[in-house]
Amino acid sequence: MAEDRVSAVMVSEIHSRISAAFGAFDHESNKTVDVREIGTVIRSLGCFPTEAELHDIIAEVEEDRIGYIHFDRFLPVMTKVLHSKRPLFFQVLDQQKKGYLEPEELTKFMTQEGEPFTQQEMEEMLSAAVDPEKNVIYYKDFISMMTFDTDA
Repeated sequence: MAEDRVSAVMVSEIHSRISAAFGAFDHESNKTVDVREIGTVIRSLGCFPTEAELHDIIAEVEEDRIGYIHFDRFLPVMTKVLHSKRPLFFQVLDQQKKGYLEPEELTKFMTQEGEPFTQQEMEEMLSAAVDPEKNVIYYKDFISMMTFDTDA
C-alpha cells in the first residue's frame, strides 16, 4: 500500500539524517558521541528540545552514565522523535515554506529518491493527498489523515 511505502521512505530518510548528524560528532569513528555534544546533534536534526526534554532523551540513551552515547541506543529514540514530527519530512521539500506541495514536487521526489514509487503507487497516494479544490497537497493534513496514534 502506498501509505506503507511513504512511511518506509520517511523512516529511511530519518535514519540517514540521524546517521549523518551523529557521524559528524563521532570523532573517533567508534559509533559513540560525547554526551555533552548530543544536544548539538539533536539540534542539527531540526529539533529544539527544552533542557528538560534533552535530559530525558539523554537519560533514555546514555548507558550506565559513562559520558558517551552509543549510536545503537540513539537511533531508535531519535527515529521516534523525528517520526513523530512527520510534517518535517514534507517541510524539507517545501523550501518556500508555503505549507503545501505541488503534486509534481512530491511526485518528482518520490519517484527519484530512495526506493522509487511506481506510477500506480503515486496515483494512489496523490488521489488521497491532493486537495481537489486547490490541486495542492497540504502535507500536515495529509500526514494526519494517513497516520493514527498507536498509543491510544
